Amino acid sequence: MKNPEFDDLRPYRDEEIPVAMRRIVESEYFPLLAAYVYPDRTPEDVKNMLKGYTTIYEFQSQVMKTFNEQVIARSTSSFSCSGIEQLDKAQRYLFVSNHRDIMLDSSLLQYALHCVGHPTTEITFGSNLMDSPLAIDIGKSNKMFKVIRSVTAKEFYANSLHLSAYIYHALQEKHESIWIAQRNGRTKDGIDATDQGIIKMFHMSRAEHPAKALAKLNIVPVAVSYLWEPCDLLKATELCSLQRTGSYMKKPGEDLNSILTGIHQFKGSVHFAVGKPITEADFMPFGELTGNKFNKQVALLIDSRIRQNYRLTCNNYIACDMLSKTDRYAAHYTDEEKALFAEHFKKAAATATAEDRQLFSNIFLGIYAHPVSC
Repeated sequence: MKNPEFDDLRPYRDEEIPVAMRRIVESEYFPLLAAYVYPDRTPEDVKNMLKGYTTIYEFQSQVMKTFNEQVIARSTSSFSCSGIEQLDKAQRYLFVSNHRDIMLDSSLLQYALHCVGHPTTEITFGSNLMDSPLAIDIGKSNKMFKVIRSVTAKEFYANSLHLSAYIYHALQEKHESIWIAQRNGRTKDGIDATDQGIIKMFHMSRAEHPAKALAKLNIVPVAVSYLWEPCDLLKATELCSLQRTGSYMKKPGEDLNSILTGIHQFKGSVHFAVGKPITEADFMPFGELTGNKFNKQVALLIDSRIRQNYRLTCNNYIACDMLSKTDRYAAHYTDEEKALFAEHFKKAAATATAEDRQLFSNIFLGIYAHPVSC
């Protein structure tokens, strides 16, 4: 259903795909993208294929499906997903996920949904990441919609209200599911925590009680776990600088570098656990609360569902033991696995200055250890 009120946010519609495909294939970066997704085909062949697409489904079921298959084949040892069987293909859901990789958390979930015949979701994408015409065309052709990064408090409130209204519009009028991260930005320290401001945004455009409004969203918590944390070195470097100096200024192109690193870096086993939808009955214990107290309890509920479904790996246990200098969790890993992780850690720690080495080491290990201890 078309609604011009949301033209500043929404993904492309089918009728906009042919023009978007022509712009994509004319980009100077197209040969590199085509070579990654279709290494056995010529750029001209891929160009002609894309120019023939007229729908979002064609782009997703051909290009994005193949892209995800390349990521899985080249940078994982295994990929699995559990819990999708609990979902009704005729229903639409708000998938609220922990967020470890800028692109892959949402992209690989779309692949898992598509492979079992579920409709893909619309995907939130920060306006800071849609910083080029090519990124906009690829993103909006892949059902991504813009989350506007605000500067002032007034802008933040207005943008949050607008986003809240769009989420209900997408779910109830467009009949599209949505993927959104549990917080703004990736979890960089390994502690997955839902921002209660996100919960407030979910219901702020509704006049009814928040519990009733949230129940209509069919919230589904999603836990994604990686054996090797995407961009672990980059995350630890940023957090180390932040703790040492109190601030961190992103360099030009840093977000793009994180996206590319996440795609190419070896991730080992990757698992998505899709939880049961949260119902109005689940909100009943704190349905009488209002304001931030209500939002906090909903955030904690989502946190508990994500944590109980998070699949801990040997690296999580190894890092926990290395951080505490014990062998408390030794039953969860082998000597070979510990040696492999220790070598990875040693190489990462060597990138820090002597002054920052201990701080960096604690942060790096914490990224892997916190899912065990939090």
